[in-house]
Amino acid sequence: MAEHSFHLHASWPGLRNDVGEIEAGNLKTKVSIPPEMDGPGVGTNPDEMLLGAAATCYIITLAAMMERSKLQKENLTMDSVGIVDVTKGLITYKKIIHQPLIVLKQDATDKDIDLAHKLARKAETSCMISRAIKGNVEIELHASVTRGGDSPPLR
Repeated sequence: MAEHSFHLHASWPGLRNDVGEIEAGNLKTKVSIPPEMDGPGVGTNPDEMLLGAAATCYIITLAAMMERSKLQKENLTMDSVGIVDVTKGLITYKKIIHQPLIVLKQDATDKDIDLAHKLARKAETSCMISRAIKGNVEIELHASVTRGGDSPPLR
């Protein structure tokens, strides 16, 4: 078994509502508690980073699956939402909703559209981050597929 290690250095010089820093490879940023949780809102926060990890892992996995399947696309974009429940001081990351928009080539067939939807579902269960948080954070998927030049998504 081959393993790869990622390393992160964190510095937190103050108390709860202060600002720290993290550095991991190309990621270097300030971190603090978001204002929605009574923090200073400087830099990013763990909630955004988990959402970012899940979203980037998913979209890269989907792009790789489309490439391996030789499914031609014009564009691939996505909006993702992280739902955090704050009840009685207990903070729980409940759900991540991915909303990819796959724009296939204008000459894409109905078979291509079906394949794009299948790969969108498969990428969610194949992504390393989705697998890592499975059972703790629900992942919801709302994929849209369209052909270049079309406006409404094809279901």
